[in-house]
Amino acid sequence: MATGVEQEKPARPPWLKVRLEDWAGFKTTEEIVELHGLNTVCHSAHCPNIGECWSRGTATLMLLGNTCTRRCGFCAVLSGVPRAYDPHESERVAQAVKAMGLKFAVLTSVARDDLPDGGASVFADSIRAIRRECPGVGVEVLIPDLHGNKTHLDTIFEARPDVLNHNLETVERLQRHVRPSAGYACSLKVLRLAADAGLVAKSGLMLGLGETDGEVREALRDLKQNGVAMITMGQYLPPDDDHLPLERYATPEQFDALGDYARKLGFQHVESAPLVRSSYHSEEAPAATGTRPS
Repeated sequence: MATGVEQEKPARPPWLKVRLEDWAGFKTTEEIVELHGLNTVCHSAHCPNIGECWSRGTATLMLLGNTCTRRCGFCAVLSGVPRAYDPHESERVAQAVKAMGLKFAVLTSVARDDLPDGGASVFADSIRAIRRECPGVGVEVLIPDLHGNKTHLDTIFEARPDVLNHNLETVERLQRHVRPSAGYACSLKVLRLAADAGLVAKSGLMLGLGETDGEVREALRDLKQNGVAMITMGQYLPPDDDHLPLERYATPEQFDALGDYARKLGFQHVESAPLVRSSYHSEEAPAATGTRPS
């Protein structure tokens, strides 16, 4: 935790350094995103993998604008009062998925607590639009908690995404500090409801916020007990000095050990490494779990 005493920042270790390999591929993805007037979490959240993913022609599209009604201490996405959303956004999303030639699309959104359903209908409309425009394309959605409202969650569940992702983000002890507008029990409830609805449930954790490896293992057990089939674990990297401070760099060996522990618990797909993010290599996960696009 931050102590109020100015401390020297640790140097970023070599395993967290990335470089852009394919500038042409990156520009193509960037142009498609801009052409369709879309936001991406890759850009808004300062994802370190944007070069790799955009060079491969993949991007995580962010629905409902780029302004979030919540203010989580780890997140680089702009917080404030959002603008009205475009009711035709789902069609533009589907067209972008088609233009990118994706076989597996990942959609997320800012939290929109200002909307009556928290944006659930926009997720559902976007899933259905992709199904119409791009038959056979798989869809993963990374959703806010929608305050655990089952009616709103069912709106998304009934659109049958191939993967329903909701991030726990951190261990139970740090939830209030890291996610002041969310909660550990509520997130587990969302995931349990998704699994009970017959969906493939997925979640993610960050390391480096002050947790211990023992607490991470406890969170993994809680996730597994609530029906989660896929898990991602990656290194927290503060966007700037106004966000939560970095408490540690977990080593690749620590990520490997936690990944092995998750596999022993029975998770069907595990991504655990410093640069892993929620949608990292998502296109590889459906084959690993036996799911297929509806």
